[in-house]
Amino acid sequence: MKLHEYQAKAFFKNYGIPIPEGHVTSIAREAKQIAEEIGCPVVVKAQVLAEGRGTSGGILLAKSPQEAEKAASEILSKKIHGLSVRNVLIDEALSIEKEYFLLITLDREKRMPLLMMYESGTIYIETAANALFDNLDRVYIDPLIGLQRYQVRQLANRLDFQPKYLRGLTEICLGMWKLFCDMDARMVAINPLVITKDQRLLVLDGKITLDENARFRQEYLVDFRDYDVEAYGEFEARKHGLEYIKMDGNIGCLVNGAGLTMATLDCIQDNGGHPANFMDLGAGVNIDKVIAALDILLNDPQVKVVLVNIFGGMTRCDDIAYGLQAAIEKYGTEIPIIVHMGGTHAESGIKILKDLDIIFAPSMIDAVKKAVTIVGGK
Repeated sequence: MKLHEYQAKAFFKNYGIPIPEGHVTSIAREAKQIAEEIGCPVVVKAQVLAEGRGTSGGILLAKSPQEAEKAASEILSKKIHGLSVRNVLIDEALSIEKEYFLLITLDREKRMPLLMMYESGTIYIETAANALFDNLDRVYIDPLIGLQRYQVRQLANRLDFQPKYLRGLTEICLGMWKLFCDMDARMVAINPLVITKDQRLLVLDGKITLDENARFRQEYLVDFRDYDVEAYGEFEARKHGLEYIKMDGNIGCLVNGAGLTMATLDCIQDNGGHPANFMDLGAGVNIDKVIAALDILLNDPQVKVVLVNIFGGMTRCDDIAYGLQAAIEKYGTEIPIIVHMGGTHAESGIKILKDLDIIFAPSMIDAVKKAVTIVGGK
C-alpha cells in the first residue's frame, strides 16, 4: 500500500522530519487562498501514485496566487499515467543549493533493513528500491538495536556532507527509521532532501510503502488507501478475507489453498493458457465468501472462463458447493464455469451443483484443458 506525497509528509512531520510549508486541496480556488497564506512563489503538485509527475505536467511553479489557482485547475483536470488527479499539494517554492536521496528499505538477500543515501535527487525511488543501485552508499541496520547515529555519520562522511547539517541529517534518518518500524513499512524514501540557499535542511518529496501483511496491526491506515489505484477485485477481496492477485490472462481461478492455487496456475501455463488471477479462498469458507470470490471474477472484463479447483480437507467441498450454488443463482452463468472437486465430501458437493449450468471435470488437468480450449488456447 502506497501513500500519497501529502500523506507521507504528514507522517514525516509527526516524526520530526522537516518539510516545507504546504497544504493539500481538491478545489482550484482554494489553491489561491493557500498560496496567499504561504507566500509566493509556490509549487503546485499533482497527488497521484505515479512516477514522473513533473514530465507529465503534474508539477507547476506559480509566482502569484492567481497563477496557483490556474495551475491547480489545469492539474486537477489531468490524467497522469491513466490516473485522475483528485488533489493537489501547494508547497512553498525553495531555492536549492544541494539535493540528496535517502531510502530505508529491506535487502531481501541479506534479510536486513538498510539505509541508502545518494547525492542528487534525480532518480526514481521505485527503481532505486528494486535495483539497490551499486553507486548508492548504504549501511545495514541491525533490527535488534536499530539505526545508530554513528552509521548516519559514516554515510555523511562518504558523501562529504556538510558538517553543520549533520545533526539535522541524523535526526531525519532516525525519524525515518522509527517511522519505518512503527508503521510496518516496506519502504520510506525521501527524494529529494535539500539544503536550501537560506541554509535549511528540508524534505521536498517522499514516499512511504506499507506492508499489506501487517494491516492487522495498522487498521487505521485503511483510511489512507487510494481506491482509484487499487483494482476493484483487490479491494473486495480484502474486505472478505480472500487472497487475490490480479494477473494478465483470461482464465479466472477460484481455488482453495495457496499450494493448490499455484499448482493450478502452473498447469494453466503448461497447457498454453494464461491465468487472470491468483485467488485463494483460504480457511473458514462460508457462502458469503464464495459469493464474493465469484463476484470478483465475474466483474473482471478480462475473464472469459472461470475455473473452480477444490480439494476438500478441513474445508469441505459441500460447503464450497453451497456457496457456488448461491453465487450462480445470483449472478447467472453467462461466463462458462468449470468445476473440479476432490477430497472431503466431493461427491456431495458435485451433487449439490449437478442441476446448474456448469461444466464438471474429473481431474485438475482435465479442468484446465477444458478452460484453455474455451478461451482458444492449444
